[in-house]
Amino acid sequence: MGSLAIIAVKEFRDGWRNRWVVATTLLLAALALTLAFLGSAPTGAVKVSPLTVTVVSLSSLTIFLIPLIALLLSHDAIVGEIDRGTMALLLTYPVARWQVILGKFIGHLAILAAATTMGYGGAGLALELAGGNFDAEAWRPFAAMIASSVLLGAVFVAIGYLVSASVAHRGTAGGVAIGIWLLFVLIYDMALLGILVADQGRILTAERLNWVLLLNPADVYRLLNLTGFANVSVFAGMAGVSAEAQLGPKLLAAALAAWAAVPLGLATAVFSRRQL
Repeated sequence: MGSLAIIAVKEFRDGWRNRWVVATTLLLAALALTLAFLGSAPTGAVKVSPLTVTVVSLSSLTIFLIPLIALLLSHDAIVGEIDRGTMALLLTYPVARWQVILGKFIGHLAILAAATTMGYGGAGLALELAGGNFDAEAWRPFAAMIASSVLLGAVFVAIGYLVSASVAHRGTAGGVAIGIWLLFVLIYDMALLGILVADQGRILTAERLNWVLLLNPADVYRLLNLTGFANVSVFAGMAGVSAEAQLGPKLLAAALAAWAAVPLGLATAVFSRRQL
């Protein structure tokens, strides 16, 4: 555990010393605050908690930003150190390769968790202070959204490690990472929508669609946050989907966890066989 902690702390410190990471954290907080205040403007008339509206808007923001930040943090975590020669030096110490992967993963995930919690949590607190009330019921889906956002970040950090352990050059890792981001965030849903329009429910029924959505961690995250709580699903216009969905919050959370664990395990296996 000593080696894991040392590697994790080093990655955390290196990440926060990187001005790009700090700038991204501030951008995340600024966008969260903007969406929180602008998106909650009409809630007084319809008597909806501002935090409920914020969960809907921030969930959409998270699907685009968190995977991109996670991939940019992690895509050169292995191949970058190999190119610089620091990985060979690190492995001369009594540390196993799985400890290197897991330690880096913990450090990068801690950066994402801190940025997400401060950015989104600060936006939620500012919204509550501006409204002058505290809605404990609305904080449940909001806190779940923050936790699932961190879990979504873990998924793409793990995928970034798998890419970094598999390719030979940093440039290749960057290109593959951007391609993965486009696939999961944009292309997958666009292709699925086209298939649904062409199929007209003949083959891809509602039940099968539920399981097809599990193949995309971004869709799992969206379902978890927009259908996991009744007050959010009604406002998000997904009450019907929530009622028909056979994928409960526990199953969706487990699917996200599996999406993080499997690529991380594969990255460890690939790196353990890689020649430096």
